Amino acid sequence: MVRCLRQAVEIESPTSSKPDVDRMAGFFAREFSQSHGKVKLLPHKTAGSAVLAEFWSGKRAKPVLLLGHIDTVWDVGTLERMPFRIKNGRAYGPGIFDMKSGIVCALWAIRALQALKLEPPRPVRCFLNADEEVSTLAFRSQLEAEARRARAVLVLEPALGYALKTARKGVGEFRITVHGRSAHAGVAPGAGVNAITELARQILRIERLARPRQGLTLNVGVIEGGTRTNVVPERASARIDVRIPRLRDRERIEQEVYALKPIHPEARLEISGGVNRPPLERSMAIDLFRHAQKVGRELGMELEEASTGGGSDGNFTAALGIPTLDGLGAVGDGAHALDEHVVIRELPRRAALLAALLATL
Repeated sequence: MVRCLRQAVEIESPTSSKPDVDRMAGFFAREFSQSHGKVKLLPHKTAGSAVLAEFWSGKRAKPVLLLGHIDTVWDVGTLERMPFRIKNGRAYGPGIFDMKSGIVCALWAIRALQALKLEPPRPVRCFLNADEEVSTLAFRSQLEAEARRARAVLVLEPALGYALKTARKGVGEFRITVHGRSAHAGVAPGAGVNAITELARQILRIERLARPRQGLTLNVGVIEGGTRTNVVPERASARIDVRIPRLRDRERIEQEVYALKPIHPEARLEISGGVNRPPLERSMAIDLFRHAQKVGRELGMELEEASTGGGSDGNFTAALGIPTLDGLGAVGDGAHALDEHVVIRELPRRAALLAALLATL
C-alpha cells in the first residue's frame, strides 16, 4: 500500500494543471484495470480527466458508489520542499492525506475481497473526481448521475481523527461590490462617494447575519478597493465565505444577503454568489454509520462519528437523498498544510473496514 501511495503522491496533481491531473487519472485507471475493473477515463476540455471504474458488474442490484478525488491544492514543484518521506510510522507528502491515501485504501479493499473470493451483494462503482478542490465545477453532473443510480455512497475523504464523518456543512461564497464615485480627497472630498467606507459598513451588517450557535458562519476573507490615498475610492469589493449546517439555511442566508441595501444614498451594491455545495445532514449518514459501527466491532474497531465545517463531494450526493457516509479514507492530519501525513499502520485497517462495508451492504 505504501509503495502504491508513494507513486501516487509523486505524481503532483493540482486542480489547475490539466496535464498533471490527467497523469494522475491514468495512474489510478491502470491500478483499477489491473484489479479487473471496467475502467473509463472521462476527459474534459479544461479540467483534468475523471476516472470511473466498476467491479462485480453482473449483478442487478443498485451499486455502492465509492467517491474520491485525484486533484490536490498543491502546486507543481511542491515535492521539492515537501518530498514523500516516512518518519515515526507516518508517511508525509502533498495530497497524501487529502486524499490519495483514501483511493489506495479503496483499491486494497477491492483486492482483498477478490483475494478472499468474497463477492459483494452489489456492484461496486468508483468515481474519482478531477476538480473537487475547486467546488466540482467540471464533473458535478456526472457525479450526481452516478449517485442517483447508487444504493449508498461511501466517501474516501480522510477520517476526522479516527472518526467517520456523518455531517458536513454546506459551503458557499458571496461577492459584494460597492460602486461609489471618485473625487480628489483633498480638493473636493465631499464630491465623492467612498466605496470602501460603504463596504466597511456593509461588512458589519453581514457579520450580524451569522448564527454561530446554530452553526451558520460568515467570514469576510478577501477585500479589495481603492487606487491611491489621495483619491476617494469609487469601487470596493469583498468575498465572503458562508457555511450552513442545514439545507433550509440556504434560502434564508441568500435572501438576507441579497436584501442588503446601500447606506449612502448615492452608493450602489452589486451582489453575486450563494451556497454552491449543500450540507451533508446527519440524517443521510446515520444508518450507514450504525452499520459501519457493527462491522467495525467485528474487526476490533470502536468507530465514532464526527461533523466538520468543510465540504466534500459527499455533500452533493446526500442532498440528492442518497445515503452517504464520509471519512472512510486514511487516518492522519495536516490537510492542505506542510505537515500533511497519514498513519501507516491504519491504512490496512481502513481498507479492511471498507471491504467489510462492501461485503455487507
